[in-house]
Amino acid sequence: MRELAMVLFRQRRVFVWVSAIVLGAAVLYALAGATYQANMKVLVRRGRADAPVSAGENAPLDFTRMVVTEEELNSEVELLRDEEVLRKVVEQTGIGRKDWLAWVRIGETNDQQVERAARRLARKLKVEPVKKTNLIQVSYAANDPEVAAKVLRAVANVYLEKHMEVHRPSGEFRFFEQQTDESRRQLEESKRKLLEFTKEHGVVAAAQQRDLALQKLSEVDASARQTRIELAAMRRRVAELGIQQGQLPERTTTQKRTADNPELLKALKASLLDLQLKRTELLTKYEPNHRLVKEIEQQIAQAQAAIAAENLSPVRDETTDKNPQYEWAKSELERAQVDLKTIESREAATSAQALAYGAISARFGEDAVTQDDLLSSEKAAEENYLLYVKKQEEARMDDALDERRIVNVAMAEDPVAPALPVWSAWAVLAVGLLASGAAGTVAAFTSDYVTRCLETRMTWWRT
Repeated sequence: MRELAMVLFRQRRVFVWVSAIVLGAAVLYALAGATYQANMKVLVRRGRADAPVSAGENAPLDFTRMVVTEEELNSEVELLRDEEVLRKVVEQTGIGRKDWLAWVRIGETNDQQVERAARRLARKLKVEPVKKTNLIQVSYAANDPEVAAKVLRAVANVYLEKHMEVHRPSGEFRFFEQQTDESRRQLEESKRKLLEFTKEHGVVAAAQQRDLALQKLSEVDASARQTRIELAAMRRRVAELGIQQGQLPERTTTQKRTADNPELLKALKASLLDLQLKRTELLTKYEPNHRLVKEIEQQIAQAQAAIAAENLSPVRDETTDKNPQYEWAKSELERAQVDLKTIESREAATSAQALAYGAISARFGEDAVTQDDLLSSEKAAEENYLLYVKKQEEARMDDALDERRIVNVAMAEDPVAPALPVWSAWAVLAVGLLASGAAGTVAAFTSDYVTRCLETRMTWWRT
């Protein structure tokens, strides 16, 4: 703390000036820079895809979309931020078209002014979806509370117009009316072609024989695939058994016996005991570093090594016999080879049978395919005709709802002029006081560090 106070005392001018500048800026902002923020909320509801009015008679309600998806909510957020919406807001309110740098851009056109003001409005306009709700929070801050509320009202009006424009395609009713006439003509043409084919070929239900032949072909084909799978598995088994048989030895060790040489170990241990006793006797007469003592110790080490070596290499007796695993692999390999020949024969017969059924199904399928195509065309044309009739009625109802401004968004909270600023004067002064102290301290330490570096550099140059 004393060193901190010393630094501040040495650089008191820097500390005082920087703190005064920051505190003065905070005071000016508190007196003349009050910001007022207006807010509004937009509620996004379910679309009219599940409206209670439907073209079908006794149509059930659509319960597949009970909630608004995140994609729908984000789409409305981006629509609020749309450049066209912001440009229309600027044109209606005139906000941001004149700033303190307007005198520099004297020759600027009206479109350029609107574009620049729209970009400035996009930076100041905050549009965020409220978490875990279907609401969108829109806020705008300005020096005048009435201006902030006016901008949000303009945003709401332009947004609703844009929403109806993008959700109401132009010419939808006319398009479905034309498609209904075209689908009716296609339905009549498909019925005529089907009737001509029936008369010329004398076929009423050609698909039955084709289906029976295809069913048999499918069964035989499934059997052939299963046979090929079994054949591949059996070949794999034969190969694995061959590899396993080659890796296994024909005979294996069944019994092992190990025994020590007691007479040799007894003699070595007796010799070791004599050497240790002799070493003890020599130590009573000589120092441990004496030559005789060293020789006895070497002899003791040799005796201990001989005993250890004898313990590690005992006498072994092994007995071997036929390896049961080798015998099992050999028998399984022979059995698998026999099964492989059987499966190969069955696979050849199944393939021939599949080729025969394929030719039969191809012969009976020509007329059936043509008839099925005609029936499918007739059914598709009928479904398209009914669908376009329904869509035409739905488009008519959607146009009627759009004309009455019945949309899936609503203003949950209308913008009002705020009575209080975002930050109070006392809060700004408190933050400014803390910021001035911190800025002055940082400036004092920086100045002290730079001064010391310069003094050190000058002293080095003098020396």
